[in-house]
Amino acid sequence: MHNTVLEVTQRIVERSRNSRDGYVTRMQNLADVGVQRQRLSCGNLAHGFAACHDSDKQTLRLMQQANIAIVSAYNDMLSAHQPYQHYPERLKKAVRAMGSVAQFAGGVPAMCDGVTQGQDGMELSLFSRDTIAMSTAIALSHNMFDGALCLGICDKIVPGLMIGALSFGHLPFVFVPAGPMLSGIANKEKARVRQLFAEGKATREELLSVESASYHSPGTCTFYGTANSNQMLIEVMGLQLPGSAFVNPEVSLRDTLTDVAAERVVKMTRAYDGYMPLYKIVDEKSIVNALVALLATGGSTNHTMHWVAIARAAGIQINWDDFDALSKVTPLLTRIYPNGEADINHFQAAGGTAFLIRELLQGGLLHPDVNTVMGPGLQHYTQEPFQGYDNLTWKPGPTVSGDTSVLRPVSEPFHPEGGLKVVSGNLGRGIAKISAVQKAHRVVEAPAVVLHDQHDLQELFESGQLDRDCVVVVRFQGPAAIGMPELHKLTPYLGVLQDRGFKVALVTDGRMSGASGKVLAAIHVYPEAAKGGPLAKVKDGDLIRVDGEKGELSLQVDTEEWQNREPAEFDRTHHHTGMGRELFSTFRQTVGDPESGAAVFLSGSDL
Repeated sequence: MHNTVLEVTQRIVERSRNSRDGYVTRMQNLADVGVQRQRLSCGNLAHGFAACHDSDKQTLRLMQQANIAIVSAYNDMLSAHQPYQHYPERLKKAVRAMGSVAQFAGGVPAMCDGVTQGQDGMELSLFSRDTIAMSTAIALSHNMFDGALCLGICDKIVPGLMIGALSFGHLPFVFVPAGPMLSGIANKEKARVRQLFAEGKATREELLSVESASYHSPGTCTFYGTANSNQMLIEVMGLQLPGSAFVNPEVSLRDTLTDVAAERVVKMTRAYDGYMPLYKIVDEKSIVNALVALLATGGSTNHTMHWVAIARAAGIQINWDDFDALSKVTPLLTRIYPNGEADINHFQAAGGTAFLIRELLQGGLLHPDVNTVMGPGLQHYTQEPFQGYDNLTWKPGPTVSGDTSVLRPVSEPFHPEGGLKVVSGNLGRGIAKISAVQKAHRVVEAPAVVLHDQHDLQELFESGQLDRDCVVVVRFQGPAAIGMPELHKLTPYLGVLQDRGFKVALVTDGRMSGASGKVLAAIHVYPEAAKGGPLAKVKDGDLIRVDGEKGELSLQVDTEEWQNREPAEFDRTHHHTGMGRELFSTFRQTVGDPESGAAVFLSGSDL
């Protein structure tokens, strides 16, 4: 094992000792109770299986077999989740073949950030994660279940399912993916037309045609954003079947993997000898493995919040210094858009997760001695699934990359570091993802252009006022202000300015999404402006330095003048009502800072 990985892991263990011990004790106490249905009254139990057919009722009466909960984020507007429509019946059939029962325990909300980008609904996006966590808990609260299958893929959905599931960590869980859509138009071409549209050189119809050719069918979007980062991390943590993340929908292998996922969770219950509850899989080592995988693949910046919140739900305390330390020793092994031109299907074809995990294990960067849904040891995940004549077979994954422009071995990385930096200084503390930023653009020192609304950038761009070196500061975007929306709509405009030869950077207390691209951006900056953070004092023309190499985020100003400046006030008028935002006022009042996971409730470790 690499010394730094061991050192970071040990720091996390020591930091988390009390909270982790408390969490594990609670889970053990819940597990000791035994089959939960035995505690229900006759009336409770009768309600619980009233709608089942007779054979399932008899199975549940006897208490000797498992009852598996299905928790799904299905809706048919999200392309990634549309394939889940028929999963429940398939899962029930596979569980019934094992002599057990599966019930659809509940649905959780699932919004698409791609639809809400730049729209008012995006201000609910981050809060949807914790809503999903609570919805998962409600689905499992009936005390009827011995294990659960979680159906979810996209941005806030998998983290929400995970946080909710960890409150029931005494139960076994298996996550069930549905796979990415087939490749459409090249992501580079999509980005090119977006920039042309921003410059007024492409029509709306031309842009819509390109977008439709990119997002074109059921399945997850193919760029390496938060959704596909979710799948990567869940697989590396051993919470879904090996090699299952990136198998396309509507192929026979996808169906077989779904069946086997159902079989696995049954075998992990107390009805069999392989009892493996969630709390024994999600530990300090598996969390570190997830962070390493994120960094090795140039994954989503959103996970500097989401995986912090997930870890806290398991009593594990991680922070951005852990990300930063691991990033310095984790080589970048993939180039997937926006960190390259390939999409997730090209990654899968080049060797996929089996090759990646083998390389990281051989490089001493992943803990091999972890529990997984396949049993002890991460070595299971160096295998990949194949469809046999009548069953699923597992074979060793490739030992050589099928395309070194997409996926490389540890001995020949694209970059020796993972490309995620903590930036800090007198403007606060934030995150910069530089894996997709060319070296020439990783340090920017320029006058500030201060905005309170992302939509104001378009007017400044079109009027030519931004044709110069500048650091665009978009403030009052934090979780307490307006729910921390993603600001991905800024990318085409800033990209055009950079292509024109100007030095450009973004500084914000908002998010930039898993699609963060070629422009240097210091994001998630806190203390946020709405809470009196330093960004509230910045004025147009202030000289700001963003150094993605050294981790600096500073404003050059006389100390006395800075101390005497009055912070700008945030106008909440247009942000706290409409599109359901009035329902989330309590969330805005209670949400934590990004480095603590931006959660709206105390995690189980804090109770």
